[in-house]
Amino acid sequence: MTIDTAAPQPSDEEPSSTHPLMVVPCAVGRQVKSAYDGFERMFSERAPTRALTAVPRTAHFMGSTAWRASDRPVDLPMPSLSIGLAAQVAIDELILAFAMGPNRYPTPHDFDRVAAELAHARLLYDARGWLDDPSSYHRTPPPLTDPSFDRGKFLNTPYERLLFPSGWEPRPDEPGAARWNGYTANHTASATVLRHEGGPRPWVVAIHGFAMGTPNMDLFGLHAIHLHRDLGLNVLMPVLPLHGPRKVTKVSGEAFLSFDLMNTVHGLAQSVWDIRRLIGWVRAQGAPKVAVYGVSLGGYTASLLAGIVDDLDAVVAGIPVSDFPSLFLHQAPHHMRLRAVENEVLDGNAEIVHRVVSPLAFAPKVPHDRRFIFAGLGDRMAPPDQALALWRHWDEPEISWYAGNHVGYLWSRQVTAFINDSLEASGCWTRPTTRPGIGEP
Repeated sequence: MTIDTAAPQPSDEEPSSTHPLMVVPCAVGRQVKSAYDGFERMFSERAPTRALTAVPRTAHFMGSTAWRASDRPVDLPMPSLSIGLAAQVAIDELILAFAMGPNRYPTPHDFDRVAAELAHARLLYDARGWLDDPSSYHRTPPPLTDPSFDRGKFLNTPYERLLFPSGWEPRPDEPGAARWNGYTANHTASATVLRHEGGPRPWVVAIHGFAMGTPNMDLFGLHAIHLHRDLGLNVLMPVLPLHGPRKVTKVSGEAFLSFDLMNTVHGLAQSVWDIRRLIGWVRAQGAPKVAVYGVSLGGYTASLLAGIVDDLDAVVAGIPVSDFPSLFLHQAPHHMRLRAVENEVLDGNAEIVHRVVSPLAFAPKVPHDRRFIFAGLGDRMAPPDQALALWRHWDEPEISWYAGNHVGYLWSRQVTAFINDSLEASGCWTRPTTRPGIGEP
């Protein structure tokens, strides 16, 4: 049998792309594509025009939520559509529009470098057995025995700042190790402490979100003053790597959650190491109960700790991310998403390498009735599917859905009550009994 390798010739039945009848449509198609590409570049390069995208994206969210209610997962409640919810969604979309500026876009060299780091890490982690047993990736830290302290005050709330050398480093043969070790400001770990005088009390280890890590933000953003003053708890707020006084760029945490995806692996591993040392220190103070509570990035970290640390009395994951590679894939602009997939950065090696720091790869050690989650139905930064994945992985513990955006938990009475109830149910806080009035039994 012979095979004709000559190119087929055009015929009346099958016109080629150079056939006169095809010239005009192809030319129009190229012009449309060129116009679209130029339009997309204009919106991605200019902040004012990028901000305008918040309007149609908010309208799309509200419309799709209303019209596709039947397509929603059965486990995800339907929010009550209102002007207030639309306003909160628009805030998230506006923040995302500014955060996705071209100054943060990776270059072609970045794609090549990050792809090579992830491919190397995948081979290394597989050879060491860390992918099959993610817990073996995490080394046991030494006890924290002699931290130093200084003092500060914010809004008439005095606090202590606890400082200690972190001591964590990536293994020398891990990709990105030299870069991470070069962040010298990150070598000193710290935490903000609110504690009462007198005998031992329960402690809450409250973990901040992305771009936080300073007392003025954490005291407010973690309900710390409420936990300390109103509930009478001792509160410890660790500063995550590359945040607050540990930051290495102008934006707190920017190098933690960047296109350098190995930085995220190292940042989460160091977070676990530092907080395990702090939990040991808290227990050495005689704490009868220790709960972990975090929001956003802190919710992810709290969820990861729940699969690594023994004997936690409760874990509350607020507006949590549970899968960073999938979140990056979801949030990235279309052209970046395509290039990341083509280079096997996302939808490939990143997901596999991140298993060693993924809460979805660890069975929770905290009992089922002491796992708690709250999340926003209008959250555009950590979409509800992130919390839903964690909830399912944790065998569907108690969860509270509020009708708001990523930071809507700050003014949600529902969330405050849920946190109180969670700490009470786990024995970390005892609700005071009211005294009966005159004439009452």
